[in-house]
Amino acid sequence: MKEEIGEIQHGSEEQYMRMALEEAEKALKKGEIPIGAVLVFKGKVLARAHNMPISLNDPTAHAEILVLREAALKMGNYRLPNTSLYVTVEPCVMCIGALVQARIEKLTFGVFDLKSGACGSVYDIPSSPGILHKMTVVSGILEEECRRIIQEFFKKKRQGKDT
Repeated sequence: MKEEIGEIQHGSEEQYMRMALEEAEKALKKGEIPIGAVLVFKGKVLARAHNMPISLNDPTAHAEILVLREAALKMGNYRLPNTSLYVTVEPCVMCIGALVQARIEKLTFGVFDLKSGACGSVYDIPSSPGILHKMTVVSGILEEECRRIIQEFFKKKRQGKDT
């Protein structure tokens, strides 16, 4: 059964990334790696989420996956064409695979993940010749803010402080 599309918020790329940063803050407060995501369809926010693998005891509960699940239920379809995803950190291999399967049109992320990113840093899955679905990938939106929250989290973790 298709749910009504709820939250209607028109905005710029920067505004959507700020929403993703708000989600990252929620993850931070829960002790999760602070990554947030927002999925937009025709200027409307379909779904917002943040990392929750620890809270949900689910290794797949990354912000991107949770957003796709919520949006697919709302749209009544596992394919989400003509949508744009805004995420604070470059997606990993698992997440970019899900974005390809969902047929996301555009991916915008804040900061590269130099350890496990799959959209241009360590790997470049969207540009791989075997990937039939092509999406536009944009990086660097609110890069400093996105970098700051993730770096502070890991700095505190290394110092043995709770986040």
